Formats: sequence, C-alpha cells, structure tokens
Amino acid sequence: MIRLLLAFLALLAMPLAARAQDAEVLRQRAEDVAAVIRGEKPYADVFAPVFVNAVPQGQFEALTGQLRDQLGPFEGLAQIDAGEAPGAGTIGLRFRDAIAGGPIQLEGAAPWRVAGLRLNAIRPVAVEGQTALDLVRDLPGTSSIYLARLDGSHTLIEHNADRQMAIGSTFKLYVLSALAQAVARGERRWDDVVPLTERSFPSGQMQDWPQGTPVTLQTLATMMVAISDNTATDQLMHVLGRAAVEAEVGASGHAQPEATLPMMTTRELFLLKLGPEEQLVRYAGGDMATRRAILAGLAGRELDMDQMQAVFADGPHHIGVEWFASGRDLAAIYRRMADDPVAAAILAVNPGMDRAQFGSWTSAGYKGGSEPGVLNFAWLLRDPAGAPWVLAMTWNDPAANVSEARLIALAQQVLAENAP
Repeated sequence: MIRLLLAFLALLAMPLAARAQDAEVLRQRAEDVAAVIRGEKPYADVFAPVFVNAVPQGQFEALTGQLRDQLGPFEGLAQIDAGEAPGAGTIGLRFRDAIAGGPIQLEGAAPWRVAGLRLNAIRPVAVEGQTALDLVRDLPGTSSIYLARLDGSHTLIEHNADRQMAIGSTFKLYVLSALAQAVARGERRWDDVVPLTERSFPSGQMQDWPQGTPVTLQTLATMMVAISDNTATDQLMHVLGRAAVEAEVGASGHAQPEATLPMMTTRELFLLKLGPEEQLVRYAGGDMATRRAILAGLAGRELDMDQMQAVFADGPHHIGVEWFASGRDLAAIYRRMADDPVAAAILAVNPGMDRAQFGSWTSAGYKGGSEPGVLNFAWLLRDPAGAPWVLAMTWNDPAANVSEARLIALAQQVLAENAP
C-alpha cells in the first residue's frame, strides 16, 4: 500500500552480441514468448541462459501474472517489428485491456533463444474514435485527469479536475513542501541531521534501519519521494510537526483542506484501518475534534504486519479514510516547489515510468500513491521551452481493485496525444 510499484513492467536481461537474424526467426521467438506465457512451451527452451539466470522462471511467471491481474487475460502476440541491430526488435503482447511492449533481443547463434526482453511501454487496446480522455472517463468507479500549465493559464485536458479524491502516498508532496518552506525560512537546513525515532509499515526500507540512526532531512525527503518510504515520511512529520504540514495544505491553496485534515501519518492510517470497524466509521464521519482525539488514542499501539496484510488482502477497505486532493490541488502544491532546486531534484529521482515514454515532454518530477481501490499519479512536466505543466490522474473505486498498469497506459497515451 501507498507505494506505486511498476517494476513488473520491466523484464530485463543483458543482451548478447548478435548476427543478422531472419525476420521469421524473430517472429517465431516472439510467438514462443507468448507460448511460454500461456504455459505451452518450456521456459528454458525459449529464453537463453543469460536471461534465465537474471529472471528465473518463477519470477517471470509472477511478473506476467501481475500483468494479467492489471491488464486482464493474456490474448497473444500483438506485434513484432524487426529493429536495426542484428537479432533485435520490438514486441507487443496483448492482454484484454492493453498491450505491453518493448525491446526483444535474440542470441547471436543458434538456437537463437531470447537473451533480452523489456516490457517498458503499456498502451490501451485501440478503440476507434476513442481518446485517452474517453478511456479515463469510462474507468469503473470515479476518475479524474488534469493536464495544464502549472500556472493554470492553459488547460489541455480536464475531467473531474476539482473533485476531491483519495490520493494515497501523493499526500507526501505536502510534507516535502512543508520541509522546503521551512528551509526557505531558515528554520531548517537540508543537511540537518536527526536520529531515526519513528517506525511505520512498508512501503520503504527505513522501518528496518536501527533506531537512532542519524539521517539528514534531505535523505529522509529523498527516501519519502523516490521509494515512498513511509517511515521516512513519518520521521519528517515528527520533525516538522503535524501543524506545519497542515498549514502547508492551506497555504498551497487546497480547495477543501477539511477533507484531508487532520493530516495523518502513514502509521496512523494503517492503525486506523487495522482497528475496529466502529472506530473507522466514527473517524470518517467525525468532526475535527473527534478525529484528532481518535488519532491521539492510537499513540503507543503496536504494528502487526500480518494483520495489515490481511486487512488489504481482500480489496478496498474504507477508502473514505485517506488523504484527499483534486487535480488542481496537486497543481497548486507543485507550484509551491517548482522553483526550489533541491525539492525539484528529489522529485526527479523516480519519474514513475520509463523515461522514454515521456516523448518530447521532460519529466521534472513525480509522486504517486495507491492502496486497494485508490490510485494517483502526479507529474510535474516541462515542455521543450522549459514551461512547467502538471499531469494529475486519479482513480478511486470502493468496490474493486484498480489497475496501475491500465492507468499508466492511459497516462502514456495522454502524453503522446498531447505532445508539445
């Protein structure tokens, strides 16, 4: 939860030097890849040892299984195009809702097995006459999209751009901005060192670090944004204070701050969803004083990873208890940080998808968030002239899981259709 995972879109092994391959051999191996996914051919007969060593069969099956979960049943080979290099090409594998594609590389000698495969592009199955906006509108549940100049002077796409929706870990933008503002006021320095005292559930790594480990504020911020580390987030909120992060929500121009206040830590959100149903209902319907009292009552409670996994194993769970923002709200918080060089560098560490998919857009920053039934992507982009833009996409469905791969495919289509 609360971490955008797209690693399953990349299956990569080191390609070997190859000699010229007949186009039919390349096509046959592409068909063989599809046959492996269907369980009709042995893995080691199709993939070269260098690939098998890098991506064992069990890992490959898990990754393609995740693609099925995200994109629907596998239907077969959609395309195979020969590249300029010997034995190289581009493959497209069709699932019900989208085509996963990318480079494929064969061995340099018979039997010409697959030495490299990377699925780094997802595109929706083409429907004649439908744009990416049409497809976003047709998503089950509730969706929103906002692609506009960061200053709001020009909008290319909008749908539900003012609607308050659950955004998961994207709320961490408010924590980053609160830190950036504190540094700008001279109250903090990026290289200030603090001891690690907080602990939350993953996503992240710092929950496993020794308590008391000295870390800089910039390290915490980078971990919070680049890998959505929840412990780093809660540590920054502890250092800055909840009031400072809440003040940043208001200062950014959030249209309905009461929808997302009090600003929960990640640990508090987990504990709320682990707790009694009656408490969750009271929190969701409570006034600000009631909510703050419930959060105060969570102090000192132990975290139980097994319980947490069980809570989220069956799909969406009270997504009305979350962090909320609209597409325009996310543009507003990006405006607060767009000219801060350190914040911008932190936001640029993880672009959220393969950099090649941005085309003529330059990815200047990214944060996303998810839990079952909740998905948000928020990019700070720049056009070739250097002007800043925002692309914010949110999908909420209280009745079913939402597909990261499906929404990332739509994001790629949006960027392609609206290339500057």
